[in-house]
Amino acid sequence: MGAALELTNVSKQFPDKDQVSTHEVLSGISFKAKAGEFISLIGSSGCGKTTLLRIVHGLETATSGTVICDGRPVVHPDHNRAFVFQHFNLFPWRTVRENIAYGLEVRGDPRGERDYHVQSMIALVGLRGYEKFYPHEISGGMQQRVGIARALALAPDVLLMDEPFGALDAITREKLQRDIAEILEDRPKTTLFVTHNMDEAIYFSDRILVFGTKPGRIVEDVVVPLARPRQADLVRASREFAELREHLWSLLSREMQK
Repeated sequence: MGAALELTNVSKQFPDKDQVSTHEVLSGISFKAKAGEFISLIGSSGCGKTTLLRIVHGLETATSGTVICDGRPVVHPDHNRAFVFQHFNLFPWRTVRENIAYGLEVRGDPRGERDYHVQSMIALVGLRGYEKFYPHEISGGMQQRVGIARALALAPDVLLMDEPFGALDAITREKLQRDIAEILEDRPKTTLFVTHNMDEAIYFSDRILVFGTKPGRIVEDVVVPLARPRQADLVRASREFAELREHLWSLLSREMQK
């Protein structure tokens, strides 16, 4: 069902090229996510959304502030928090099956148990028949399914998704959106989802965090009051959807003009 997350005054500074001064990428990020809640992060490029995901995962360390996951401070990467990248990040020398199994191998799961989970994930994301294919032999949409299956195979409580559909064509993106929405309805995870697509954010989310820039900060925490389960066509045709989209656009436009 997921794990609760709590971020308190998270800030991140990176050194400038002169290695003397610094610039602040994130400033005072604070919010809570309930177990199983889906939260999207939207904002202009460079506002620190991906950096924040990396901090929550443990790949980056915050300059200040705290991240608590399931009651414990985040200090390093953990199999309880899984990352889905925009550009697939598959191992080209490993087959579909072997890529999905990677995290389970690192965790040290027994071979029989590992094979069972991998086959379950292959069926879940619609990749039956492609188990022995290499990444260069399958489409971008299929590669992203492999990345999602690799993350879900770990049975994480927290799913971190960094523009997972951003590199896909419109038709593939739409299909994968619907499939992932169905999977997460059946297997809820606490999800932080980075996207530049307002429609996508509304369709998936319980809440949307709108980020400003210079430094990255939360401008508004927007609740999405749409009932679940959601049918994409009906949601996008609704008055509530149009109003939410207009509100998000006004917030983002205001930030871009600063």
